[in-house]
Amino acid sequence: MSDTLYQAAALILPLVVAIVFHEVAHGYVAQELGDPTASELGRLSLNPFRHVDPVGTVVLPGLLALAHLPVFGWAKPVPVVAGRLGNPRRDMMLVALAGPGSNLVLAAIGALLLGLLSRWLGGGPDAGGVARFVALNLFNFISVNVFLALFNLLPIPPFDGSHVVEGLLPRRAAAAFGRVRQVGFMLALALLIVLPTLLPGFDPVGKVVGPPVNWLLGHYFDLADLVANV
Repeated sequence: MSDTLYQAAALILPLVVAIVFHEVAHGYVAQELGDPTASELGRLSLNPFRHVDPVGTVVLPGLLALAHLPVFGWAKPVPVVAGRLGNPRRDMMLVALAGPGSNLVLAAIGALLLGLLSRWLGGGPDAGGVARFVALNLFNFISVNVFLALFNLLPIPPFDGSHVVEGLLPRRAAAAFGRVRQVGFMLALALLIVLPTLLPGFDPVGKVVGPPVNWLLGHYFDLADLVANV
């Protein structure tokens, strides 16, 4: 297996699991807060085929990885009807935060498992065979979940951070901000892919998301080391 295929094989599963749990967390919290829409439509499922978007979950992340650009993606959004929530402004913020929160929990689980693997099976960077492949999957699992959590907190529609901003703004300002959501995808595409490609040095992901991601990753890998050396 070529190195490119090996790296891709160790990235696809962590990415799919991270995205699926992210979406299910949105739907589950929405249900707990009064909106069962996701459950009614069969979206509170860990079956990836109910959530995977062929372009956003597989093709785009793969191309970004091959191009050595920041890897991100999306799944089919879990439907949430704000009007069915008990307190729409507050609850939409909680629903939005549930996705990134689930990714941070998954990253912690990944760090524990990586530590245990290193301790019991020698699954460190120098391990061979299956142990090395599993270790790479866990390394990617931690990295993908941390990046996905913080990336989604960007205050740009349609990311989760935009729902938090909208909930914190005064109602009139929130209504105006909400209208940006209609062009949110194109705005995100322009800011995160088109402009960085056209303007050298314009790197909002690297400059805004990169430092906190690296800081958090350091703590997660410290946790893995702690578990490995207990």
